[in-house]
Amino acid sequence: MAQYARVATFEMDDASLDALIERIRSEERPEGVPAKRLTILADRAAGRVLVAARFDSEEDLRTGSAALDGMEPPDVGSRRRVSVDAYEVVLEREF
Repeated sequence: MAQYARVATFEMDDASLDALIERIRSEERPEGVPAKRLTILADRAAGRVLVAARFDSEEDLRTGSAALDGMEPPDVGSRRRVSVDAYEVVLEREF
């Protein structure tokens, strides 16, 4: 069964990134976001962050995207969403 990923790219300072990480660690999965996995990749030196959420279906992706688009980020630091893209996961391999 195909899976799908929503990848949001942000410009974000350290304070905003740390607040986001703390919020995600301390809260349950948000209602309306049927994501199965969340990965955050950060280039702190460049101030860029990728947030990738994995979904089991295109319908879950659409539902989760709508909920995520309506969420307010923590009111700490500086951040700007640069882009949001959706992908089909075609390969994942562990070594």
